[in-house]
Amino acid sequence: MDNNKRVFLAVALSLLVLLTWNYFFPPVTPLVTDNQTDTIINQTEPSAAPVVASPVPGAAETPTAQFSPAGETLTIDTPLYAATINSAGGILQSFVLKNYKESIAPDARNIDLVTAQSVSKAPLGLIWNAVPTWAQGQWSVQGSDLTLADGQSGSIELTGEVGGVRVARTLTFTGGSYEIKDDVKITNTTPAQIQGNLAFSVSSSNLAAEGDRYNLTKIAYMAADKLTTEDSQKDLGLGLESAGPAQWGGIESNYFLIGLVPTSADMIIRAKLEDTVYRLTMTDQILLDPGITQLRTASYYLGPKTESYLTALPKNLKGSINYGFFDLIAKPLNTFLKFLYTYVHNYGVAIIILTIIIKILFWPLSHKSYKSMEQMKKLQPMMGKIREKYADDREKMNAEIMQLYKTYKVNPAGGCIPMLLQIPVFFALYQALMGAIELRHAAFIPTLPFTDLVWLADLSAKDPYYITPLIMGATMFLQQRMSPPAGDPMQAKIMMFMPVIFTFLFLNFPSGLVVYWLVNNVLSIAQQWMMIRRSK
Repeated sequence: MDNNKRVFLAVALSLLVLLTWNYFFPPVTPLVTDNQTDTIINQTEPSAAPVVASPVPGAAETPTAQFSPAGETLTIDTPLYAATINSAGGILQSFVLKNYKESIAPDARNIDLVTAQSVSKAPLGLIWNAVPTWAQGQWSVQGSDLTLADGQSGSIELTGEVGGVRVARTLTFTGGSYEIKDDVKITNTTPAQIQGNLAFSVSSSNLAAEGDRYNLTKIAYMAADKLTTEDSQKDLGLGLESAGPAQWGGIESNYFLIGLVPTSADMIIRAKLEDTVYRLTMTDQILLDPGITQLRTASYYLGPKTESYLTALPKNLKGSINYGFFDLIAKPLNTFLKFLYTYVHNYGVAIIILTIIIKILFWPLSHKSYKSMEQMKKLQPMMGKIREKYADDREKMNAEIMQLYKTYKVNPAGGCIPMLLQIPVFFALYQALMGAIELRHAAFIPTLPFTDLVWLADLSAKDPYYITPLIMGATMFLQQRMSPPAGDPMQAKIMMFMPVIFTFLFLNFPSGLVVYWLVNNVLSIAQQWMMIRRSK
């Protein structure tokens, strides 16, 4: 096989492997709780591996004592969410997002980030020296139900006695923000010095739909500006712990985040998957002399992974929006996509325009690639004769083929290198479209033309009738037929199956990504057709 074939085949197979890996070797499907129908919030990459402990050294700081509502229920109503807090320790009992629905159905309910399962693990609960303060503390409350307009703030003050300390907790809510601020004062009420661990905690059931291989619930945290994520249920069942102090930690999916940010000190992250519930704590050591009070503060974020809201929180919580290896390219593409949407008001149309712009930018490279392939096509007869003549002497055959390239001034890799340069952009856009919450429930063509059948009404979900993937496969087949034939029979057979394999892969891809690939193929066919006509 000559050098050109080797390079071309390597590029094609590399692209195929990268695309097929998630399909044939997906992470373990998230566990589904009995109450999953109440928590499905989506219709439709990895960082450095976390430090996994078995068992977690600080497992005592994530007690299994379940929450039993014994206090007063307080409600908080803002333009973005409606929440309920239990005065027995400040446990979050519900957090309903007003701007996000469980599905695209007209009667779909708003998403509640807190379920019956996660309440049992006491989200927003404080733990003092492995004691669940919500279960063993004696609590009183100052404050009442809050109704907050945009920009307006209000607080609820909770006071409890547990384990020889007084815990005074102030939870502050702001209209127009998904942030909850938590100021905790710990006072030693004993005559002796006390050393203890204070842990803030969050918990959540699955944040994605059952069987969604492209959107998994993960534990994520950032330490030393390095993002670490873990979605393996096996590892999370054993527990994980950050190697050092972390800036923030959270439970997340592609689209939503339940985050915890310590604002008074850097704390150690510990997380575990218990009874189908993801639980995360951030812990700090406190030394208290008799009568002394110390303050620890934190912020919680419960909402969409939207940069405009996350930017307002400290310690780079917006870093939770990460598109993997090609993040540096994906973020500008996503930003530009949102910019286009402000003009066309349809994300499907915005994806098409973005694809056209990318194609225009890469036009010179594509032109060079097609030109090189046409030159190689003209050399195929001569290369065939060389292979036939030196069939028993591979070294001599390769030398003659290289001399042929030199004589006709053809670069055997000239058709592949321009294609290779475009691959990072494709994968960056792939990651951006997979993780952009703006595409969740965003409609392109809501119903099939001339029918009432729901079609591309959610660009984050697959095409329900597989129309766009099948058309995309047809365009790949046409594009392949227009390309110069492969000289090697084995390579020709492999390339013949590529449209079939890609069509199979794209059947369950989010329709927004399929639209991009389909439009890109159509534009490539048009460019290739122009090149063929010009060469003739």
